[in-house]
Amino acid sequence: MKILYEDAYIIVVWKPAGMESQTSRRLGADVVNELKRHIHNSSPKMGEPYVGVIHRLDKPVSGILVYAKDKEAASALSKQISDGAMDKRYLAVLCGQVDKNVDKFVDYLLKDQKENVSRIVDKGTTGGKRAELSYLVLKSGLMEPYGVLTLAEITLYTGRHHQIRVQMAAHGLPLWGDRKYNPTFSRSGGKEDDIALSAFQLSFFHPVTKGIMKFCRMPDKGIFRVF
Repeated sequence: MKILYEDAYIIVVWKPAGMESQTSRRLGADVVNELKRHIHNSSPKMGEPYVGVIHRLDKPVSGILVYAKDKEAASALSKQISDGAMDKRYLAVLCGQVDKNVDKFVDYLLKDQKENVSRIVDKGTTGGKRAELSYLVLKSGLMEPYGVLTLAEITLYTGRHHQIRVQMAAHGLPLWGDRKYNPTFSRSGGKEDDIALSAFQLSFFHPVTKGIMKFCRMPDKGIFRVF
């Protein structure tokens, strides 16, 4: 984990693939506890540090996250999420050739809690939630020895469980390394920490100063290095 920005109200971090973005019962480090340790080491007299989780990334996904250092900042940032004012953009490596360089997908997703997967369902299905995203192709072609790959920038307009992974797979463009939704990788076994999805850009308004905050960091691990 790397801290990209910090002040009295927020902390912006780069979460590596393989780390939980919030406290988990699983073994291994998570961002929240790492930040609490960091804050305590910086200001040991403050008592128990507050770290407010604003949004999350799946464990195998790398990317930029903002956390709040007090409840007022957490409330203001969470409101930006619900109002659609926080801009989250992702880079993904897709398996296959796209038909359109720019497109938007609108589907309805239903989460299966028991299996920890989501699937596309008909509109009106009980529990189904609207999911919307758009993508822009940055580069596509034959990448030896991996086959035809596409690097795409994806903008999320909703935040559903496994949304990018489910929608892109359902539209014929599964993510590289995704053992849950890409049949090629689901048969291969092994770890899923190399899934080619990264939250590379985040923009929001500072909860106190109201100034625009914009962060960008390019992923440089795994299949991303091909591009």
